Amino acid sequence: MVEPRQGVLPDGELKELFEKGSISADQPLDVDQIQPASLDLRLGTVAYRIRASFLPGDRRRVSDVLEEPGLALHEIPLTDAGAVLETGCVYLVPLMETVRLPAGISGRANPKSSTGRIDVFTRLVTDRANAFDDIQQGYDGPLWLEISPRTYSILARPGDRLAQLRLRRGKPQNVSDLIVSIDMEAADGKPVGWRAKHHAGLIDLRAIGGHEVADYWEPLFPHKGRLVLNPEDFYILASRESVSVAPGQAAEMAPVAPELGEFRAHYAGFFDPGFGTNAGGSRAVLEVRSRDVPFILEHGQPVAKLVYEDMAGDPAALYGGKSSNYQGQRLKLSKHFT
Repeated sequence: MVEPRQGVLPDGELKELFEKGSISADQPLDVDQIQPASLDLRLGTVAYRIRASFLPGDRRRVSDVLEEPGLALHEIPLTDAGAVLETGCVYLVPLMETVRLPAGISGRANPKSSTGRIDVFTRLVTDRANAFDDIQQGYDGPLWLEISPRTYSILARPGDRLAQLRLRRGKPQNVSDLIVSIDMEAADGKPVGWRAKHHAGLIDLRAIGGHEVADYWEPLFPHKGRLVLNPEDFYILASRESVSVAPGQAAEMAPVAPELGEFRAHYAGFFDPGFGTNAGGSRAVLEVRSRDVPFILEHGQPVAKLVYEDMAGDPAALYGGKSSNYQGQRLKLSKHFT
């Protein structure tokens, strides 16, 4: 008997896991919910505003912690009319999907690209978890999403997709990485980045292309090839390099090295097979926040790394199809903006 290949599971195997019941959901799958190397996760019908983020630990379910006095401050129904999740608050939402992972299969979650680009911080939580975003092999239970809008309040509904799940058989295979640096040399008077405006309006997650850029963002132009990041401001910048992911690989953005600067250079990290294989290539768009002190970013400065690993099989579809919003991107805001 031939042993199945190790690596990140492609779309065909994700579909098979649904058919076998290893992944199940309250509602049928959306047509475009399975990506080449990941599965979009959908919000359920209630959001709990909580006093603080938490991990349940070895012996508790998430629902057990929520029942502890003083933790859940308010229960908010998510309806088709939408509910406002406000900046500065932490919410916990049960997802439509649940999993019963087979032996040898583990999972890792990340915010979707459009989520990171509007400065909404998300983390996956499971029962008896000691770490965010990771699902241990053999896990059988519900999935919860912690949501914290940082700059813009959002209007959310059941079925909205803020995070995605990548499943892997065995350990990462043939791991390599590419250092990504910052681009401060935009041509023709175009900005090199965008800084989020404080006290801007609400973002409706369903209103694709329904928000005016000028209402939410201000353009950035470098002085002598550099920008000064203000502490806790949120920035959208682009990589100097074009990046691509071969059909037989998947990639994830990761910190290049904590000692290189007091800033965070990414929220949303998954890159699917086929990204950047278009004519002309694609840049990596980075969500950047300086932590405690002003920080100078210069052209070509390393800010992150793209970590590659092998797929467990070839995906039936590559990134870049009808539902791919960021193929061929340079500096690009989320799909919510015109």
